[in-house]
Amino acid sequence: MSRPPFSLVGIDHVVFTVDDMAKALAFYHNVLGCVPGYSYPALGMEQVWCGAALIVLWDITDPGAADAVPPIAGGRNVDHICLALSPFAPEDMRAHMAAHGVTIENEAVHGGARGRAQSFYIRDPFGNKLELKGPAQYPDGRG
Repeated sequence: MSRPPFSLVGIDHVVFTVDDMAKALAFYHNVLGCVPGYSYPALGMEQVWCGAALIVLWDITDPGAADAVPPIAGGRNVDHICLALSPFAPEDMRAHMAAHGVTIENEAVHGGARGRAQSFYIRDPFGNKLELKGPAQYPDGRG
């Protein structure tokens, strides 16, 4: 078996699905003390800072959140967890996952707590979606 072409750095972000953004933001801001992060209104998504990591709130009542709606009402409220990785070569990641029989569902450059970076989306053996994200290629932002 191949060894990972990266080392784990920590959790970059967690994505919770919600059905009332105002209520979710009030809780995370007022109860937990999270501060506003990045906003993606076209996706129905707001991010809040939780220390050096992000909590992403994805409103499944928004048309932009169609990909986040669970297949069964109330079926889940965590879309995925993003693991921050050391630098890696995308071709090494593909080879490593193939060697372990893991399907890569999506490759993209997405934002997170460390900025925008190369991400690979996979599922663990139990169906949990994991985003494996390299170090920032450039800062995240609203623009």
